[in-house]
Amino acid sequence: MPLQNRVNPAGHICSISARGEFMGNRGGALHNVDRRVVRPRKSRSWIICLTEFKGRRRKLMQPGRYTELFFLDEVTALAAGHRPCFECRRKDAIAFAEALGQSRGEKRPCAPAIDLLLAAERKLSPNAADRIIARSTVASLSDGAMVRQGETHYAVRAGMLLPWSFNGYDIPVEAETLTAAPIYLATPPSTVDALRHGYIPVFHSHAWRPES
Repeated sequence: MPLQNRVNPAGHICSISARGEFMGNRGGALHNVDRRVVRPRKSRSWIICLTEFKGRRRKLMQPGRYTELFFLDEVTALAAGHRPCFECRRKDAIAFAEALGQSRGEKRPCAPAIDLLLAAERKLSPNAADRIIARSTVASLSDGAMVRQGETHYAVRAGMLLPWSFNGYDIPVEAETLTAAPIYLATPPSTVDALRHGYIPVFHSHAWRPES
C-alpha cells in the first residue's frame, strides 16, 4: 500500500501511488512509528522543496524526522497552503516574498511572517462564503491560482482551467463551461496576491500550456 504522503490542493494528505514533482514538509514528524500520518501539521512552517538537492538522500518517514510530503507541482502545493523553501529554493522563496510584500505595500516579509499569514488563512473553511468567487472573474485570475467547484479543482493558466488530479491535469476547459454551483477560491488569498504581483509558479511538466 502506498505511503500516506501525497497532498491534494485542499491540503489533505492521501495514500496515492502517483508521483509528484515537488516535495515539502510541515515542520516536523506527522507520522508515527508505523509510518501512518497521525496529525495534519507539526508547526505553521509549511514549505515547498525540490525533490533533489545537493545529492541528499532520505529514507521516507523515519522515526522522529520530518514527514516528506509530495505534490503534483508547485501550483498544487501553493493551493494547499505551502510556500517556497528558503534553503533549497531560495531564489523562488525571495521572489515569492517580494511579490507578497508588494501586494501589501510593505517590505519583503521574512519566512516566519509569511508562515503566520498563511497559517491564519488555512483556517478558513474551504466552503466559507468568503471563498466564493463569480464565474465571470475566474478566467482573469493569475496563472497558478486554483479554484474548486464540487469535488474538482482547476488550475488557471492563460485564462483556461486545467482540471486537477494526482496523475496530472486533464484537457483545459473554459470558465463558461462550469455549472451554476458555487465556485470557491482554493489558493490562499495572500498567495493569490503574490501571483498577481508577479510570482510565477511551476506547473507540472506535462500540464497544458498556451501556444507561443
